[in-house]
Amino acid sequence: MEHDPDQTYTVFDGPRQLASGALEDVAAAAAIRRDSAQPVLVFSDATGSQVELDLRGTDEQVRARYRAAPATQAEPARGRGRPRLGVVAREVTLLPDQWEWLAAQPGGASVVLRRLVQEARRTGSARERMRRAQERSYKVMVALAGDRPGFEEAARSLFAADVEAFRGRIQRWPEDVRAHLLRLADPEYDACSGSRS
Repeated sequence: MEHDPDQTYTVFDGPRQLASGALEDVAAAAAIRRDSAQPVLVFSDATGSQVELDLRGTDEQVRARYRAAPATQAEPARGRGRPRLGVVAREVTLLPDQWEWLAAQPGGASVVLRRLVQEARRTGSARERMRRAQERSYKVMVALAGDRPGFEEAARSLFAADVEAFRGRIQRWPEDVRAHLLRLADPEYDACSGSRS
């Protein structure tokens, strides 16, 4: 499974957060606790999904396995589409004034369209950001606190977007779990920087 090098991850040993940040660091923290009596779980901060890691070997081997590849210089274009990068040339239909606007932008139409699509995917609407925040928080909540008292009520508060009620319902849960769930439930949380956007 390929991992996004710009994304952050978090590892828990039972209810205790061990590390949060780049996958390399999170994997190293998880490897240290691989023989723990409690489950060591790694989560994607962007999606809340559990991430399976290969923790075999030394600390350096684990780190190397999940180290972000250094940025390389882009190869010159070899015709249309750049298939090596997964770029596919397809037809786009626009009005003449839209083509004129694209042509006037630095980098050309393809660069501008890719940038616009990425920005739209990254930011999304407020409703979409809220939905993603609720889903990622809920996934982690099920894994770390599915058997905790008040789970059902907390889930209802989360999906009702009632932050104060949610905070109150999880108040007695372990501090690390509580803090992480609140961070993930924040629609302004950026899983690439590990902070609010």
